[in-house]
Amino acid sequence: MSFIFSVPYLVWLVLSALAFAGGEFFSKKFALAPGFGYVVLILGMYALGTLLWLPAILQKNQLSLVGALWSVLSLLATVLIGVILFGEKLSLLGVIGIVFAFVSVFLLSIA
Repeated sequence: MSFIFSVPYLVWLVLSALAFAGGEFFSKKFALAPGFGYVVLILGMYALGTLLWLPAILQKNQLSLVGALWSVLSLLATVLIGVILFGEKLSLLGVIGIVFAFVSVFLLSIA
C-alpha cells in the first residue's frame, strides 16, 4: 500500500487517462475492422484505466476535482489520438470546448 501513496495522484490520473485513451484507440480500430481481439483489448484497457484511477481518488479523496481533471485528461488524450493517429479534424468550436474544459478544472482547483 505504501507504493500507492509514494506515487503522486496526478501520475495515477495521467496513467488512468492514457489507459482509457488506449481503449478509445482500440474502439476506433474496432470500428474500422471489427474483430474479437479488439473487444478484448478494449475491455482490458478500460479495466486498467479504472484500476489506475483508484489510487488517485484514494489519495486525493475529492471527487469533484479528481473526476473533472481525469475527464479533461482523457478527453485531451482521446482528441489527440483522433487528430494525430486517425487524421480526424477538430473544429474551432472543439478547440474552444477543450480550453473551457481546462478552465473548469482550474476553477475547481482554486475553489
